[in-house]
Amino acid sequence: MIKQSIQKYSKSILKILALIGLIYLFLLSVTLIGEVFKMMGQGTAKTIMQTVSNPILGLVVGVFTTSLVQSSSLTTSLVVGLVAGGVFSTNPDIDPIRLAIPIIMGANIGTSVTNLLVSIGHITRSEEFERALSASIVHDFFNVLSVLVIFPLQYFFNVIGKTAEFASGFFVNIGGLKMVNPLSTILKPVAKAILNLFPNSPWIGLIIAFILLFVALRFIVIVMKSLVLKKIEIFFDQYIFKTTMRALFLGMLFTAMVQSSSITTSLVVPLAAAGVLSLKKIFPYDLGANVGTTITAFLASLATNNADAVTIAFSHLIFNVMGIMIWLPLKRVPIYMAVVFSKWSVRHRWVPLVYILLVFFLIPLLLILLMR
Repeated sequence: MIKQSIQKYSKSILKILALIGLIYLFLLSVTLIGEVFKMMGQGTAKTIMQTVSNPILGLVVGVFTTSLVQSSSLTTSLVVGLVAGGVFSTNPDIDPIRLAIPIIMGANIGTSVTNLLVSIGHITRSEEFERALSASIVHDFFNVLSVLVIFPLQYFFNVIGKTAEFASGFFVNIGGLKMVNPLSTILKPVAKAILNLFPNSPWIGLIIAFILLFVALRFIVIVMKSLVLKKIEIFFDQYIFKTTMRALFLGMLFTAMVQSSSITTSLVVPLAAAGVLSLKKIFPYDLGANVGTTITAFLASLATNNADAVTIAFSHLIFNVMGIMIWLPLKRVPIYMAVVFSKWSVRHRWVPLVYILLVFFLIPLLLILLMR
């Protein structure tokens, strides 16, 4: 009897250690994808941003460049640097703030492509895929809906710019600060070491990343189910994601710590696929992640001691807070859209792939070429 208990206990410990290792591989794959896209797209992103001549083009550029570099934090930090350097001030008839804010808004849409790619890892298993895709696409739908409502208000009345300009006055001369990113210290060195093996072929790193992603996602679900899924589900429901505000704050805090909404929102996709978290629990968590990711640009802006740069950083925060105020009470709308889209995608597996290509890359690129 004692021997059986010891064996059962030992198996549980091994499964937990395996789960930790798989989660590390999963996070490493997401980090590696981001690093590859940054290598291939950062210079292009900066060049494209410098061509922004009107707010509508700025919005499209924000979507496209963030999809290229897989990081809204990087996009907003680039915008902060370009604003501080006076790049958007070349035309005296156009307020640089009003050009830069739409880029930030577009960045919110572009950053959700990462967790959509993660959900594709479950595409061969219908039930898992449906749950994973709905958990990832709801973030994108929230961002799109927020832009649809707030962009016209910003375009015609500059509501975000005026509010952000007032708030920035209290922070301009504070100086730069830095936050420790615990995940970055254990993920980025490994990701960069892998990429350094193929310095002239970053696409090989992308292939490795997707292999790691598919393997990790497959076995995370298997191990979680073997660890008595119901107990894990109860733990998340009763403690971690018990209330809407707790989930919102968790997303905000975790993203502020790791400085990447892509990682925090992608992390819940396999949990959703395994049936551990429901869409209603994930939605406020994603909204909190949107707020948490603004800390990177805010810290970057403080280092510039430039009033316009600090205003842009505040604009990112204000946009996300406004989106939460509108769509958290109306959460049934983006959640319903996500459920319908995921059910449709299970019947037609090509739909999410076409959606990613069109919404994040082809349509924005076409609009950029037409509007320049």
